[in-house]
Amino acid sequence: MTRFAILAAPLLVLTLAGCASTAPTQVAQAPVVVMPAPTFAAPLVASPAQTTQLALATTSVSNGFVDPRALTLMSANDSAAANTAQFYALQFGRPGAPRAWSGDKGTTGSVAVGPYVRVNNLDCRDFTHTVKIGGQEFVNKGTACREQNGNWTVEKGAA
Repeated sequence: MTRFAILAAPLLVLTLAGCASTAPTQVAQAPVVVMPAPTFAAPLVASPAQTTQLALATTSVSNGFVDPRALTLMSANDSAAANTAQFYALQFGRPGAPRAWSGDKGTTGSVAVGPYVRVNNLDCRDFTHTVKIGGQEFVNKGTACREQNGNWTVEKGAA
């Protein structure tokens, strides 16, 4: 063998031995980032039931639906019963069909509405709200219009 071959053989063995290692191989890994599933915001539009409940809560008989003299004699329960009857009569009532209500200690009332009329792009109805307290009758007539948010407001009324 040539002198070069004798010297090259051990170098070749050592070079290849460095490649064949039994030590565990470590591979650097980047951190794994888990992204949450995308969420899409639903539009903030109230359902008809939510709109009705909100309008019922914010439409008040003390805003011209009931004779002011009667309001001073009515309890909180009387006002709540009158308010509910007033709202549902305006919202869903048939023209001329009164919606009766009763409160505390014999206080009663009824609300009658007319047909829907379109005024300035709003639905309006005439109403008559009668309250009976201790044998005395209070009558209030007016026109109420439903605003864009569902609330009913008195446009004109006569106590």
